[in-house]
Amino acid sequence: MDQFLVKPLFGTGEVHWYTPTNVTLWLFIVAAAIIALLVAGTRGRAIVPSRVQSVAELAYGMTYKMVEDVTGKDGLKYFPYIMTLFMFIVFSNMLGLLPKAFTVTSHIAVTGVLALAVFVSVTVLGFVKNGTHFLGLFWVTSAPLVLRPILAVIEVISYFVRPVSHSIRLAGNMMAGHAVMKVFAGFAAIAVISPVSILAVTAMYGLEVLVAFIQAYVFTILTCVYLKDALHPQH
Repeated sequence: MDQFLVKPLFGTGEVHWYTPTNVTLWLFIVAAAIIALLVAGTRGRAIVPSRVQSVAELAYGMTYKMVEDVTGKDGLKYFPYIMTLFMFIVFSNMLGLLPKAFTVTSHIAVTGVLALAVFVSVTVLGFVKNGTHFLGLFWVTSAPLVLRPILAVIEVISYFVRPVSHSIRLAGNMMAGHAVMKVFAGFAAIAVISPVSILAVTAMYGLEVLVAFIQAYVFTILTCVYLKDALHPQH
């Protein structure tokens, strides 16, 4: 599990809140890569786009369509925030697959902040937009009256569990995939089973590329679902 250790960039010693670490470095690399794609890569705004511009337009169009389909037209004003989330997570996941890289989304400290930001934002938005009517999210009107109080308790618990499941799902998948690859790679030193080990690592790497994108998509679409609940809380 040493690949997940947070280490100071300069020297050794304890890590404090102000200490530049490998996490700090890779956060800056992720930000720079996103800027390179979305700003520098689309600067020309060519009618026939380059490969970089095509990737940027595809990411933009996919996320815009996701927000529109899930939240409706009302949610499009929050598209920049959701687009930022998606790009940050997908770049963090993908760059973490590079040799010697550090996957920042494998740490619950990072994914927890992202999930809490979404949770607090949509909760505040829900009350600002709907007032006390936002509490209707927890009152299942389609259920029999005798069951509604029980379902309300279940809905409240599931609502406050959202940031936990939202963050652990992403961090857990990133950490598990990298750990499994490291285990398979450890067997490569044994000559008898090294071919099998190499094939296993290659297969896992291909799977991790897919998981890296899927987890970014899942985190983003769940954010859209939570936003829809804040905008339209009627059950």
